[in-house]
Amino acid sequence: MITAIRPTIHTAPTQRVGRVASTLRAVTLDAAALRSALSGRYATVDVVAETGSTNADLRAAASRGAHDRTVLVAERQTAGQGRRGRGWTSPAGGVYLSVLFRPTGVPPARLPWLTLLAGVALVRTARGVGVEASLKWPNDLLVGDAKAAGVLAEIIAGEGHAVVLGIGLNVAELPADVEPGAGGLVPTSLEDHAGPLDRTEVAVALLRELAALEEQWRRAGGDEPSLREEYRRHCVTLGRPVRVELARGEALLGTATYLETDGTLVVRDDAGADHSVSAGDVVHLRVR
Repeated sequence: MITAIRPTIHTAPTQRVGRVASTLRAVTLDAAALRSALSGRYATVDVVAETGSTNADLRAAASRGAHDRTVLVAERQTAGQGRRGRGWTSPAGGVYLSVLFRPTGVPPARLPWLTLLAGVALVRTARGVGVEASLKWPNDLLVGDAKAAGVLAEIIAGEGHAVVLGIGLNVAELPADVEPGAGGLVPTSLEDHAGPLDRTEVAVALLRELAALEEQWRRAGGDEPSLREEYRRHCVTLGRPVRVELARGEALLGTATYLETDGTLVVRDDAGADHSVSAGDVVHLRVR
């Protein structure tokens, strides 16, 4: 159970996930409490006040031989990374972290499932504080039609089965004048719906859920039907009309019909042809 508290430290107006200007309330993450609560689940858990990008830092650490299940948490990022090369800043008030996984025994084709499992961990965490959440394929955390979190997974070239999984979760309350991010999604946060929260406990809950999911997935060689089914239950993209914005400015219109076993989204166009989508920005369209 995550305990709600009333934060007492205030930060200056700055920018949030989704490129949003906001005045944030934040209590500094308790690094010692994080390490204690996550002992035995992760090799190391480090917390830094500020960095360019936790994903970039762990990519570099991986090349230096960092251990499987290494965690880096930042209070603030100044050069955070999103999908398709987008950049965003992430100041104090959220949970911004990356985890290095080395899932030996999992076929390379199954590695993309790590990003979907991160989405499931986010849904479990949100629901643990009383926030009903869902997923937009592949891994955007939605509360209603607003975005509360995003995930970026990067396979490290030359490092075998090394994957850096980055998560940015809005925790602190957002102002009313937020601007939409990519795909037109308005940002939101857990505190917008649950009231004040302890960010350390939110981070612990998220990392515990992620550790449990990844362990189960790894034991199954990257192919665990119960995890696929849990993801499908949470994914509100399935069955909806969508526009998928692909590389080179191309777009695909159709209905998201199902997921392949590797997590690929299948979109059926108006002519009845199925298209497999492994990467792209999905926009949910309204049913006419």
